[in-house]
Amino acid sequence: MFSILFRPAPAEEDYLIAELAECGTQGITEEAGGIRAFFDDLADAQSLVIRFAELSPELRHEAPIDWEQISRDAWPAFPLGERFYLVPPWRENEPTPETRVRLEIHPGMACGTGRHPATQLCLKAIEQCVRPGDRVLDIGCGSGILAQAAALMSGSQVIGCDLDLDAVGIARANYGLAEFFVGSLDAVRSQWADVIIANIDAATLEQLAPEFARVRKPRSTLILSGFPAWDVPQGFEITATIEQDQWLCWIA
Repeated sequence: MFSILFRPAPAEEDYLIAELAECGTQGITEEAGGIRAFFDDLADAQSLVIRFAELSPELRHEAPIDWEQISRDAWPAFPLGERFYLVPPWRENEPTPETRVRLEIHPGMACGTGRHPATQLCLKAIEQCVRPGDRVLDIGCGSGILAQAAALMSGSQVIGCDLDLDAVGIARANYGLAEFFVGSLDAVRSQWADVIIANIDAATLEQLAPEFARVRKPRSTLILSGFPAWDVPQGFEITATIEQDQWLCWIA
């Protein structure tokens, strides 16, 4: 057994976790200075160090320990915002507080673990903006966590889409309240959405702005995140802003 410590930027953590899962990690933990991934001795340590060289990897040999259990212990259930209670699937006996809605998270499966500030900001915006009966569109859905959260709030039709076939497969497997397809906004008919969620980088949000205008209903809501305070998209009329750890979420 060996482990590798990586030092990703905050915006890269979800992507790194998903990629390490594809590499066969036996478990992932957070620690001061980065993310540590554990591998059995059949994995090629040197290839992993070379593959992730830009993240300053540090290799360490480990004593035989149940790292999978340690990794699970590092993902406790936790409340978020006013309504949600995020729970990994292996904590099925964890009770949900009476005033909250249970939302499963699936660490390491695809981007959208519930730990990134932009994801958490979107969840807080969803509980504020999505109303019963709303039709919701999640653009770049990743793991599907935001679409599932919107479905829990609206009880109506929620659709998520992503250009990544694997991400859509994971979303479909994990979350049954929303529908998911491979593609983007051009597949959605005009004036369909009461709420559009897009947790994407600023440049992509600017490119999609005309399609947002086409797909959304009059007096509808945009929830936009995925960008830090120093790199915001242009061209949107903002009605509210929420912030966490220098990441922003705009409600438009």
